[in-house]
Amino acid sequence: MGVATTEFIDAAAVQSKYLGTDPAYVFVPHPVQDRTDTELRQMADDHLDKILALLVKRA
Repeated sequence: MGVATTEFIDAAAVQSKYLGTDPAYVFVPHPVQDRTDTELRQMADDHLDKILALLVKRA
């Protein structure tokens, strides 16, 4: 299971295909490096349910 920004959707698909894996990903809006702490916390809150669901499903 991985979390990445939308900038890496295509790269994740290519790498997964090449490696013969099918990992679960949650993609968040790009970029993240210039976001404030408040914005990052909100982004985490917005995606937490999906991340937790994938972790439980894969475990």
